Amino acid sequence: MAKITYITHDEAVFEVEAENGSTVMENAIKNMVPGIDAECGGACACATCHVYVDPDWAPKVGSPEAMEEDMLDFAFEVQETSRLSCQIRVSDALDGLVVRIPEQQC
Repeated sequence: MAKITYITHDEAVFEVEAENGSTVMENAIKNMVPGIDAECGGACACATCHVYVDPDWAPKVGSPEAMEEDMLDFAFEVQETSRLSCQIRVSDALDGLVVRIPEQQC
């Protein structure tokens, strides 16, 4: 299990206990974290689960693969640490992960 902290654009904080093997997106949906739409259900076919990974966590989370980079082209206000939360797999190594949710999804 890993604790994930989601921070919305208006600074609301949601702390969630996430099971290993699940995704950051799945845990947001399961715990009704606002701002993660996940219209494609986690198939990496949209950009409605866009998050900003806290810069301290970016090296541990890693970089997006080619398909994810293509989908990020459709996201609003992409930043250096932008990721699709459906592509971030939870593990013990991500215990304490902090992600910010943009004000708008595509």
